[in-house]
Amino acid sequence: MTGRGPVARVAPAPPRIRRATAADARRLTAMVRRSRAYEGRYASMVAGVAVGPDYIEAHEVHLAEGADGVPLGFYALLVDPPELDLMFVADRAQGLGVGRLLIDHMRTEAGRVGLSRVRVVSHPPAEGFYRAMGAVRTGTALADPPVVAWDRPELHFDIAAG
Repeated sequence: MTGRGPVARVAPAPPRIRRATAADARRLTAMVRRSRAYEGRYASMVAGVAVGPDYIEAHEVHLAEGADGVPLGFYALLVDPPELDLMFVADRAQGLGVGRLLIDHMRTEAGRVGLSRVRVVSHPPAEGFYRAMGAVRTGTALADPPVVAWDRPELHFDIAAG
């Protein structure tokens, strides 16, 4: 025993969320295409997805990143019509609260731009997450082969007036 006492553990800094820029396009596209959530039968859905500079400039795309600047997740909020178009959490950040942080941020941003409801067409395995975040199931988006060969849950978030 050295007499130094217990070692203090410093919690990592929480992720920072910022508006994505065109320079982030390649990293966001890579996050989508490499997502383990879309392996196997779901791979075709993201194979051609590109989160390009034009998309980022046209929509409310926000990026969560660690203190090291590495992307941990992102979402894209479409304003007209209101929809959470894309939301991804990096595989290495799954289970760390990044998804909750992004949903909370999306709700704040949706309220800021005057939205009262935001639609989500969910990846089937993600429905439970969205429901846990407060989304309500409203129906089913039917398959649209060849890209999407399965039905998907359709949900919405009510956005509190602020």
